[in-house]
Amino acid sequence: MKNKISLFLMLMLVAGVSHAELKIGFVNVAKVLEKAPQAVKAKTRLETEFSPRDKALVSQQKEIKTMEDRLTKDSAVMGEEERGRIEKDLLDKKRDAVRAQQEFSEDFNMRRNEELGNLQKRIVDAVRALAIEVSFDLLLTDGVIYANDAIDVTSRVQQKLETLSQ
Repeated sequence: MKNKISLFLMLMLVAGVSHAELKIGFVNVAKVLEKAPQAVKAKTRLETEFSPRDKALVSQQKEIKTMEDRLTKDSAVMGEEERGRIEKDLLDKKRDAVRAQQEFSEDFNMRRNEELGNLQKRIVDAVRALAIEVSFDLLLTDGVIYANDAIDVTSRVQQKLETLSQ
């Protein structure tokens, strides 16, 4: 008798929960990242910050190319000592260029990751703010194979992100 009563109460509890309506939504974070105004500003900041170094690297490569062309063209008429000096200078410049390129790549990747991290934090804040504002029970992001347009709140998150301070 005790088991039947517990089973009956469990069924009633499950039936009550199944009638409760959940408010579920989906956010396409990649789409939000792509269209976020903060992403455009971050890209502009990175370009401004790294443009001078990029131009210096291009100039360095041109200088190396010019030296290689000169060495190829004039090596027959150069003395052994002069050719050796130019080859050594060329090798030193190539090493410096490789080192500078590696440093540039490392610095750029570090700054890009920093900007991306800040943007992702803002997106999470916008998603949470929207979830609280609209009283969602569950908001899903990654790993969703299909989401009906009725529960896709990506555009609302984008709007919320635009209202957050820069």
